[in-house]
Amino acid sequence: MELLNQQEIETVFERFKSRNPEPKSELNWTSPFTLLVAVVLSAQATDKSVNNATKSLFAVADTPEKMLALGEEGLIPYIKSIGLYRSKASHVIGLSRVLLEKFGGEVPDSREELMILPGVGRKTANVVLNVVFHKPVMPVDTHLLRISPKIGLAEGTTPEQVESSLVARIPEKYMEHAHHWLILHGRYVCTARNPRCKECFIGDICRHNEI
Repeated sequence: MELLNQQEIETVFERFKSRNPEPKSELNWTSPFTLLVAVVLSAQATDKSVNNATKSLFAVADTPEKMLALGEEGLIPYIKSIGLYRSKASHVIGLSRVLLEKFGGEVPDSREELMILPGVGRKTANVVLNVVFHKPVMPVDTHLLRISPKIGLAEGTTPEQVESSLVARIPEKYMEHAHHWLILHGRYVCTARNPRCKECFIGDICRHNEI
């Protein structure tokens, strides 16, 4: 499929920016640690289900010390409503331990260090770097993997390929918010089933408009 040219990419992101100048994560968080935990819990789960669980969890355990004190068996009742809760409980307790042992309880601000943590892959690390530390990185989730090639913003079939293509093609001035604009577009407009092409404000540029 033909990719958008640089002028078209500029137009796409100017339209995103004009409609939503300061997009935010839909996960609820109050600190780097709570965002990290929320993102780990959000794997194959909706943000809404994670927010429902973490509301009571973070009231009792919003630091690595408190989470470690809770332990896996103490954590599970809070997150049992989320899929894969046993492995996620293991990851959250494990990453809390590593944060205390290696990083003084602080969430690191480099991808390499974040990926040392249990349950933290490249996408999760990129989310933390982008949302907390405002770094121009590109977390590629299922929405971005699906819509970026479809629109013509990127090429590739794997998260790493799409990430590399997006980082190379999106102007740096849009990179801080590009991930959120695209994920929200995939979540609410360019949906997997019944995409709302007639209402899409970049439909005239999209390479795969289904009108």
